[in-house]
Amino acid sequence: MAGTIAAFGTFAAGFLIRPLGGIVFGHLGDRIGRKTVLSLTLILMGVASTLIGVVPSYAAIGAAAPILLTLLRLVQGFGAGAEYAGAVITTAENSPTKRRGFYTALPYTGVSIGLLISTAAMSAVSNLPDEALMSWGWRIPFLASAVIAIVGIFLRFRLLETPVFEEAKKHGALTKVPFVELWKHSRRELLCCWGARLGDNSLAYSFESFVVVYVTTTLGLPKQMILNGVFVAGIVAIVTVPLFGAVSDRVGRRIVYAGGAIASAAFAFPFFFLMDTESTVLIWLAVIVAAGVFKSAMTGAQAVFFVELFPARYRYSGFAIGREVTSPIAGGLTPLAATALFAAVGAVWPVALYLMALCAITAASVLLAPETRKAELGVVGEQQASVPQS
Repeated sequence: MAGTIAAFGTFAAGFLIRPLGGIVFGHLGDRIGRKTVLSLTLILMGVASTLIGVVPSYAAIGAAAPILLTLLRLVQGFGAGAEYAGAVITTAENSPTKRRGFYTALPYTGVSIGLLISTAAMSAVSNLPDEALMSWGWRIPFLASAVIAIVGIFLRFRLLETPVFEEAKKHGALTKVPFVELWKHSRRELLCCWGARLGDNSLAYSFESFVVVYVTTTLGLPKQMILNGVFVAGIVAIVTVPLFGAVSDRVGRRIVYAGGAIASAAFAFPFFFLMDTESTVLIWLAVIVAAGVFKSAMTGAQAVFFVELFPARYRYSGFAIGREVTSPIAGGLTPLAATALFAAVGAVWPVALYLMALCAITAASVLLAPETRKAELGVVGEQQASVPQS
């Protein structure tokens, strides 16, 4: 248990730096453009991920090994602090208004595909003998990530800048210090984003981290079984996330987002009940419903909702800071907190209550924010929308 908590502590390190990455790259995204920052963040993440695969062992360099690992996790997190924001904003600012929810949900399918690839890679190396896995096998997925990074960087350098950012430059609508304007003019929206992130982020890393540990170490079930369940849930999310994004185009962002949070809270105790049956079918069902459906409702509406909450001149900062400030709490610390709660009580009910509380905060935060379905993203459209119409 102590080793698991220590491992999740290292995992959390990458999230602790994300808010800083959001501030820095959000500022650059609003000042120099979406395209450039989108390339920079991927370079940082790709280089750090690859270098993790060549970190010397503790036997070779002692305490410097975990220090290097943690530093590389920090570099990963620094880039990740604005990576998703850039992908979503670039998509949104090139999308038709009536289908914006659908199109901005598509970048998350990349996240789901990434989860599938990483799960498959973990499953493959897990089949190695323990000695081989611990000595060199674990390095293979990190080294292989270089291929994905190179392809991604090549594609991003070929992107054009978004028409919304070009329009903002043309009209002199760029701001010198985006964060100051963000805090001055959109404080309510920013606070709502912080609360809205707690539910979906905590659920994501509960399913991908804590649940795997719980099923394998506490229930004593094969790791491959739960990894396969997470894999299937990822496949389902590739379909359901864009679907919920499209639904938000029809009924609004808040009802889809808050509905997913409320459903997730209600499913917390049934989820662990199904885990404890030790039935492969029921465990898979629990993970698919929780991660592939209820959480996907939040994720599908979140991207477009966060984009539409902020005007073009500080949209990148608003999205990145709004999404990442609570990442250390909801993303990085959730597996650590869940493991600590389980270790302290010896039962999963405190973990279920913890997740329910975060989802309740999410639902309230979303419902306190304005509905944004018909928002204009361009500078000219924003200016027209701000003028009362006769």
